[in-house]
Amino acid sequence: ASSESQGQKAAAEEYSTRLTHSNIEFLGVAELRKVEGKAGLRLQRVPEKVRLALNSKAQNRMLAPEGMEIRFVSTGEVVTITLSAPDGPVEVFPFWGRFQDCETRERRRIIGKKPTTFRLVYPERVKNLKAGVAKDHPFKPQVWRLMLMSRRKYPTVYFHEIKGQGIRPPKPSEVPSKCYLAYGTSVTDGFSATAPYMTYVSQTARRLGADAVNLGSAGSAYCEPELADYIAACKDWDIATLCISGNMVGGGFTAEQFRERATYMVNTIAASDTNRPVFCITIWPYFPDLCVGTEGKHKLSVVESYRKVLRQIVRDCPYPNVHLIEGSDLLKDFDGYSTDICHPSDFGMIQIGENLAKRIKEQTADK
Repeated sequence: ASSESQGQKAAAEEYSTRLTHSNIEFLGVAELRKVEGKAGLRLQRVPEKVRLALNSKAQNRMLAPEGMEIRFVSTGEVVTITLSAPDGPVEVFPFWGRFQDCETRERRRIIGKKPTTFRLVYPERVKNLKAGVAKDHPFKPQVWRLMLMSRRKYPTVYFHEIKGQGIRPPKPSEVPSKCYLAYGTSVTDGFSATAPYMTYVSQTARRLGADAVNLGSAGSAYCEPELADYIAACKDWDIATLCISGNMVGGGFTAEQFRERATYMVNTIAASDTNRPVFCITIWPYFPDLCVGTEGKHKLSVVESYRKVLRQIVRDCPYPNVHLIEGSDLLKDFDGYSTDICHPSDFGMIQIGENLAKRIKEQTADK
């Protein structure tokens, strides 16, 4: 398809990376869906018709809660919220603004297969903060935030109800004014990170003072055109990164097949609004680069061909808002990996977040 027709197709529909229901905001949730035979509403990272157009693994991953956040403001000090995770445990990490719940160290909040009700109490010392202490925070401390992270490969989360005084969605002035969207593989999803705020997506967003929308698709980031169209049609993100795509290496796609899909994805997303920068990240070093004896789908010559293709896609892109970042410039230290020499550890995630945020700031400094 021509770049003009791509842009027209992306503009045909308009989506959002967040929605409001029951007076609360769901970030990184494109649809709350009633499922036959299930109580509550299922949280989805993409709309159902987009999800069903993806490969089978990605269809499941787009139901996973990675990067999802439930947020609200309450005039009271106690709120109860009921959630369920019928396909496996999901953990809840409460924050108030940027203040992390200290009880998590001793008491894990795990969503069970049956509806699980959590009682949350506004922290006394956060309530007693001196005026102005948090005035420069992108998140105001009156915003209750529940970050979610799964403990299974294909989990789902259902929302049932929330109870409390004066519950409302946050005002724009109470949350970050910019939104960072990330697409990629299991590394983007946060595999091997110990908490949702430890993923490189969250670490990058924190340093940018931005909201984070995570469209990582573990084991299934195949750069499908339907997902490219969806991202392009979401009008509420300001910066995007495309970390593509070691999954296509593992899936046996040729470099030319990668070129076709990645070109469409990069150009379609860039064409949707040339004022929104799009950063393409080459596959960073992993076991084909760092270990001996790697053959088969992940042999180094194939990985290098993918890197070369992405460089060329960016070089040939007709839009000025597309930029290349070498993965090797983000994850530099050998001990930043977990033991599979593929997925970054918490330390590696922090390093990626620091270096990626720095590059983004440098590139957008005058905008």
